[in-house]
Amino acid sequence: MLVAAAVCPCPPLLVPRIAAGASGELDALRGACADALSVLAASRPDRLLVLGPVAGTGAVRHGEDARGGFHGFGVPVTVRLTRTGQGEPARTAYEGPALPVSLAVGAWMLENAAWTAAPVSGLAVGEESGTEECLALGASLRVPDERLAVLALGDGSTMRTVKAPGYLDERAAPWDSTVAKALGDVDTGALAGLDPVIARALGCAGRAPWQVLAGAARGTDLRGSLLYEEAPYGVGYFVAAWS
Repeated sequence: MLVAAAVCPCPPLLVPRIAAGASGELDALRGACADALSVLAASRPDRLLVLGPVAGTGAVRHGEDARGGFHGFGVPVTVRLTRTGQGEPARTAYEGPALPVSLAVGAWMLENAAWTAAPVSGLAVGEESGTEECLALGASLRVPDERLAVLALGDGSTMRTVKAPGYLDERAAPWDSTVAKALGDVDTGALAGLDPVIARALGCAGRAPWQVLAGAARGTDLRGSLLYEEAPYGVGYFVAAWS
């Protein structure tokens, strides 16, 4: 069953070497993410699933020791899904798909937090996957007698200001407010009700992962706390902790 969840954004700028001189601008966001991860560790999970968006439809699973990096951003940083202290992997041991950027950011978060609480795996969910598909996928994650924790990654709208990546859309701020309240309240019905068409129009990459999380959380008695809600650079970022 799902015993805890952390919801965090996944901009590569969270990695200080990518943000470079602007790194300090996201210190508060990094701190909120670290606080959310501490809630996951305190839940004593048997397994941690890192859940994030990827282009397209469907879902791709990534096992423990899956690797990715940020070389495409001009930074020679490599990460992998694993617990801290597991040692360096053999260079030829892993032959699976590379982590998408969202899961690579999640792997960096875990490394930065020195995660040791449970084995780690990943699930990349297509941003264009339908709502019912996402909810069903979330329900399938529940395994009897297993304590599951989820780190769900995804950004809100990209259209909060005229300088935002998608320019300004007046629908963006109300959309993000709805998302923030649903995440803080563990309102699985509100998350399930997020419209994929509007999400796509507003550049919201988090909709599919949040709906997968909603499917996993249905029927639980988890309570939530919204730890961060801001729109630096005109992009909606939220951090929430469920336990």
